Amino acid sequence: MAEILTITANPALDLSTDAPAVIPDRKLRCTAPLIHPGGGGVNISRAIANLGGESRALVAYGGQTGQQLVDLIEAEGLTCGSLGVDYATRQSISVRDMATGLQYRFMMPGSDWTASDAEAACDAILGAVTPGALVIPSGSLPPGLSVDFFLDLVPDLAAQGARMVIDTSGPALSRAAEAKAGLYVLRMDTAEAEELTGRTLSDLHDIAALTSELRAAGAAEIVVVAAGAQGTVIDTGDWRGLTRPPVVVVHSKIGAGDSFMGAFALSLSRGEDAVTACCWGTAAAASAVTTHGTELCRREEVERFFGQVERVGM
Repeated sequence: MAEILTITANPALDLSTDAPAVIPDRKLRCTAPLIHPGGGGVNISRAIANLGGESRALVAYGGQTGQQLVDLIEAEGLTCGSLGVDYATRQSISVRDMATGLQYRFMMPGSDWTASDAEAACDAILGAVTPGALVIPSGSLPPGLSVDFFLDLVPDLAAQGARMVIDTSGPALSRAAEAKAGLYVLRMDTAEAEELTGRTLSDLHDIAALTSELRAAGAAEIVVVAAGAQGTVIDTGDWRGLTRPPVVVVHSKIGAGDSFMGAFALSLSRGEDAVTACCWGTAAAASAVTTHGTELCRREEVERFFGQVERVGM
């Protein structure tokens, strides 16, 4: 079984709460906040733990918020290591408007990284990688960190038989898509795909065509695009299609993508094929949206939903 190593360069302490209504120029009396450790890689490791799997999380953390983040991570039974960069950890907050059901998410920036910070993180990652591992950088990049940072690690990882699975956004996604860096998996959601291409992806066939374009261009061996409630489109080279989830009642979309990645990676680490892994990921995302705030997928639900996921060739 392959080890899973998640990397979070820009984590956050996530607070989520409800307000009777979100309106300007008034004090909004909110409910007691839920506090969870956040950041793409952190949440992927949390999702893996929820599903009964194991991973190691490498995180850049510092200050009181950073210590609280680590305490919360370890309280969930996860193994947390440092990237060797110790700026004070940022915070984020999500507020659900109880009058409309809409959710507002406020994301604070991280601290600026220097060249020596990047070097320390590189050493930490390469020192933690084991042969054959799945390495998953996920989430936003802190200011100052090059969009090529993770891509530049791929040759050293490949020398150890490790494979990189990237789930990112913005300029880092654009660079990953064009770099032909030898990625194993490249994942994004539809909004990110539209930003990447500069065109509207109006239906699933447009999304499927994009996955094939990116594969053919050498972006990654496997390309995955989340299409919301419709499911996830994947192109492995051997199969292209949609993994369609069961219909569920949505409470919060926070954590759906990270839950997908956790279940997807866990399945791959166990030797299952990529399409089966995508079905597990789709089931996990469906479970995550039924939870409140920053909660993630639930194992019993994921196992039940997995049997209801449809595979539709395209």
